[in-house]
Amino acid sequence: MTNYLITVDQGTHSTKCVIFNRLGQVVSQAELKHRQVHPEAGWLEHYPLEIWANTQVAITSAMNQAGLKARDIAAVGLANQRETTVVWNKRTGKPYYNAIVWRDIRTVDICKRLARNGGQDRFRPQVGLPIATYFSAPKLTWLLDNVEGLRDDAERGEALFGTIDSWLVWNLTGGVNGGVHVTDVTNASRTMLMTLATNTWNEDICQIMTIPEAMLPQIRPSSDPNIYGHTQPDGPVGGIVPICGILGSQQAAAVGQACFRPQEVKNSYDGASFVVMNTGSKIIASERGLLTTVCYKFGNQPTTYALEGSIAFTGAVIDWLRDSLGIIENFSDIEALAKTVEDNGGGYFVPAFKGLFAPYWRSEARGAMVGLTHHTNRGHLARAALESIAYQTHSILEAMESDFGGQVLALKVDGDMTTNDLLMQFQADLSGVPVVRPEVKETTALGAAYAAGLAIGFWRDLAEIQQQWTIDKVWKPGMSRETRNKLYTGWQKAVTRTFSWTDEVPAIQVEMPLSFV
Repeated sequence: MTNYLITVDQGTHSTKCVIFNRLGQVVSQAELKHRQVHPEAGWLEHYPLEIWANTQVAITSAMNQAGLKARDIAAVGLANQRETTVVWNKRTGKPYYNAIVWRDIRTVDICKRLARNGGQDRFRPQVGLPIATYFSAPKLTWLLDNVEGLRDDAERGEALFGTIDSWLVWNLTGGVNGGVHVTDVTNASRTMLMTLATNTWNEDICQIMTIPEAMLPQIRPSSDPNIYGHTQPDGPVGGIVPICGILGSQQAAAVGQACFRPQEVKNSYDGASFVVMNTGSKIIASERGLLTTVCYKFGNQPTTYALEGSIAFTGAVIDWLRDSLGIIENFSDIEALAKTVEDNGGGYFVPAFKGLFAPYWRSEARGAMVGLTHHTNRGHLARAALESIAYQTHSILEAMESDFGGQVLALKVDGDMTTNDLLMQFQADLSGVPVVRPEVKETTALGAAYAAGLAIGFWRDLAEIQQQWTIDKVWKPGMSRETRNKLYTGWQKAVTRTFSWTDEVPAIQVEMPLSFV
């Protein structure tokens, strides 16, 4: 009996296969890391064939651990690192070039050229995104301009473009022998090529960026009862199983956190952080430096949209304290060190190592530790580092409330840093809302499972999923409004001290609230 779902969680550093049962519980999982390739400073690439090979091994390993065969699997879902760009030949199945990763910044000049006519927000009314190296379209333009023979093949219809979801689904469904070329609305919304209101490729932007539409995948719902395609008997699943759920990683985490109602918010506390707010059917143009994107689309139901804010350095700050400063030996030591002091001692740490992301968007900013006195010690630095994660998150929540016109009711959290009670309690205190951690920690994979399961009736509806979704721990706010405002005012002052540290002109100009002046 088909009582299980396979999900592939393909991330920036590894590929994971997680198998879930009907209760949304993890049955087995397997994970393999892949190489990070840096051909030049600021460039980051992955080997697409390595990711495909690791995906096959991960699926086979997870199924073997659980003792499962293809006949036991109801469906396959996929979550993936977003914006990472792959092009391959549909006849040979070979990539033309390495995958260009979302963090890669080689397309700076392309973005500057695009912004000359209409500015950074030239396409934002259509696609919800500023022109930035972050997104897929400039990466695809770079590939078309720099890889010999690619543009000719693309215009002939032989070259295919996709984010990692498209690459894996094409291979899982047969590859050169009939593989389907699709993506879902969440991944398409991160390319800078999809019109948000219609969920279709924007012909005008494709022409401006000289991208042949023939190479683009078909855009499908995130959960699709019509099925994208089926796994093959000679593939890693070992039989014919429907593939019917795709979500970009952060949207998958939002679905895995059961953020199904407007104003529900999730944040993933990993090396970087991504805060996502469900805005329902509203496409909200942010005035506070947030991205407008798709949250999910289930079957024939209306598209659900979102506001998103990204933070470059959260958990990575703790890695820096360990690896660069050596003030802790292990990642888990940070909480104990921070607890050796009662507060931050008046010190604030702003980890703008490579500038600041949302809601500031100050690429010229650099990191700073301010408010130091001769009493400042390692404990204060550790505490200020942890608090910086909460402050950055709170700044995005504040921007979301302003854009949406309503208060965040709770913050659902996942990621490695959620085991840090000091951080989670400070986040609840600072933001004045409960911080909620779910029982199932694999929220990204679970979101992909929910999407696939809903498509085939594995779960009846969202209400059944919400009943099934369980809470592990809640941190409730206990700080007075006066203390909260005082601390946050200190943070705002500290942030402004990092501005204009280099001579670089900020890529995106965001009007700061008066409290920053």
